[in-house]
Amino acid sequence: MKTICTSIIGFGAIGQGVAEVLLSKKEYLESLDLDVRVIAVVDSRGATIDPAGVDLAACLTRKRETGTVALEKISGLEVIKTLDHELVIETTPTNIETGGAGLLNMMAAFETGKDVVTSNKGPLTLKYRELQKAAKASGSKFRFEATVGGSMPVINLVNEVLAGNEVRSIKGILNGTCNYILSRMLEEKASYTDILAESMELGIAETDPSYDVEGIDTACKLVILANALFGLEATYKDVEVTGITKITPDALEMARENGYVIKLIGEVSRERLLVAPRLVPINHPLAVGGTLNVASVETELAGEITVTGKGAGPIETASAVLSDLISIYREC
Repeated sequence: MKTICTSIIGFGAIGQGVAEVLLSKKEYLESLDLDVRVIAVVDSRGATIDPAGVDLAACLTRKRETGTVALEKISGLEVIKTLDHELVIETTPTNIETGGAGLLNMMAAFETGKDVVTSNKGPLTLKYRELQKAAKASGSKFRFEATVGGSMPVINLVNEVLAGNEVRSIKGILNGTCNYILSRMLEEKASYTDILAESMELGIAETDPSYDVEGIDTACKLVILANALFGLEATYKDVEVTGITKITPDALEMARENGYVIKLIGEVSRERLLVAPRLVPINHPLAVGGTLNVASVETELAGEITVTGKGAGPIETASAVLSDLISIYREC
């Protein structure tokens, strides 16, 4: 049995989802000869630490009852630098302006020879090449499937399942909030403002939804795909971005009358990175509804491969984190 000592840095919705998945999949991991031992759980107010393995169920209960997991005042950066463990699961909030704590945490992990699995888009959007160089220099593994499509596999699909295929382009719906709003506007013949308010009440949209509805989230995901799968050195500034805020019920209805739906589509190839509302035939694989994500990968040998899945949600995103963890250590 291989013991993997790990920290969970960031214990919001995604970090808690990771803890729940590790608890529910303990026997499955053991069947793969993997003993995943979480030695530290960190949130913005401190940490719970136990080199023998923290009680994840107790951490979840304490977080929900008190708002923090902290039993001692120590930062994620200190945990990474001072505690002996192999893997950092980095799930702090995304910051696309500076990279935030996530960027510091990842660089510290690589500097101390640790592997990293993350759901945090910000650092990869800003400093993808630097992070990859740091990981390579230290011999660390670096996986980030959860940054792009939640439970929908795109990066690992291309790198592993479609290995040997030249990827010509990837097109898809990479933001569930926008897809929900457009789907509901069409169903209810309601205004953008009304459906945005509904999605905020349901918790589908954030209190400040601009990151999603203005196309910024989708653009960040395209940057990660461009760099990870096409070998580019793209940044957010390289993406043409138009959001969904000006789409009207009349435009959606007119599209439907002509056999189309309007979707916020992200497209990445070696020639361009584009986020914009586009007409999609009603029966096309990209015409998914609700909060679903979808990606269509155009390849040289295999043709067009389309995958659909939930692009958000704590457990769904945690499933991608689990997959990355297994990929790293099942190879060892």
